[in-house]
Formats: sequence, structure tokens, C-alpha cells
Amino acid sequence: MSVPRLRQIALAGLVLLVLVSMVIGWLVTPAHAHHRPMDAASFAAPRTQPVSPHLVTTTAHPQVKTVALTFDDGPDAVYTPQVLALLGQYHLHATFCLIGTQARRYPDLVRAIATDGHRLCDHTMTHDERLPHRSPARIQAEIGGARQAIATAAPGAPIAYYRAPGGAWSPAVEQIAAGDGLQPLGWSVDPQDWRRPGTAAILATISRQLHPGGVILVHDGGGDRSQTLAALRQLIPMLLAQGYHFDFPA
Repeated sequence: MSVPRLRQIALAGLVLLVLVSMVIGWLVTPAHAHHRPMDAASFAAPRTQPVSPHLVTTTAHPQVKTVALTFDDGPDAVYTPQVLALLGQYHLHATFCLIGTQARRYPDLVRAIATDGHRLCDHTMTHDERLPHRSPARIQAEIGGARQAIATAAPGAPIAYYRAPGGAWSPAVEQIAAGDGLQPLGWSVDPQDWRRPGTAAILATISRQLHPGGVILVHDGGGDRSQTLAALRQLIPMLLAQGYHFDFPA
């Protein structure tokens, strides 16, 4: 037999010996060693995947006739329950951008939002519209404080987004939000309902600005939202009749 052939046989035998040793080692190892108990950190919420610091202004499926409803400045004791009831009537889901102080004040509403299957969004602790002009520490405190308040109110509920009050964005704000695992969330349809221009005006602006994949910005907190609620009662069945499907931003 040739020398190369002998070397091949020897190498094969060595590989087989290693495999047999590994199997024997596995069999004789106590069972508890194969299934180590998970430590406390292992039971924590899943690690947030890296997110882009760039603004999201469309739905997850903009190529089809979808729309996303997003609500700012809540939760509010008067209007948030009515919005939740209206969405529940049509079996729809939306995104709620919550102010930290309001989340602390109405934790039961935060839990109700999450329990109903809606998505949570960080809207800073105090609705500081000059946040881009603050120090990095202050920006982190506003975003992180709201996130903690929401998480305390609804333990385990994912907080998917961050929306800047007044649309006051800056590279620093976007980077800090993304660093906290929060996707910066913008909008593409803004009826400026916070100005209370009238139900008809709110509907007209939405109809004019809306396109497939649009993200609508309206408010359930921050003041009298009776016009917004009245507009939604007409808007939702109108969009459904037009063939729109309700989606989340992405």
C-alpha cells in the first residue's frame, strides 16, 4: 500500500476517534449540565434590534392601500378611552405616542392601550418642543424618562417608536432615540387637529393629503379633542369603504 494511502487511513481513524470521544463525553455528562438554568438576565425582555435613526413616515406595506393612525399627547382620561372604544368597534389597531407625565398619571390607560394590541411610542417626558437645543444629557433624560414611565405602567409591553414633540428633530435626537432602540417616527398626513379647525376641515385635510402607505397624525390628548373624535367617527368607515387596510408604521 502506498504512503499517501496510509496517511489517508490514519487521518480518517484520528477523526473517528475524536468523534467517538465527543459522544462519550456527552453521554457521561450529568443531564443538568446540558440544560443550565437561565439567570435573571435571561428572562428579561428580548434585546432590542438595532434601529435606523432615520424617520419612518410610511406604513409597513406602502405598496398597497394601507394607512396608519397615530395619536399624540396622551393618554387622556376623557378622550383616550373613547378613541380605544372606537378602534375596538372596527377591530383596528393604531400607535399611541405617550407623554411620560401622562403615562405616570394614567397608567391604567397605558395598560389598556397595550392590552388592546396597539403600539406604544415614546413622546418625551414633558413634551419639550425645544429638545434639539438641549444638552445630550437632557435629551436622554426626556426620552429615557418617558420610556421608563411607559414601561412601568405596562410592564413587558414593547415600546417601538419615538416621536419628537412638534416634529423638533435633530441628528442628536434621532441618534439618541435609535440608541435606545426606538424607531424615530414621523408622519405624512397632518390635519393640525390640535388647532381645532373644525371636524370638516380635519376630514378635508386628511382626504387631500392621504395616499397609500400614509401615516396620519392626530391627537387624543393635550386639550379638547372632541373635533378629532368626531372626525374619526366619519374617517374610519370612509377609509374602510375606500378599501384601505389599517397598518403600523415601519
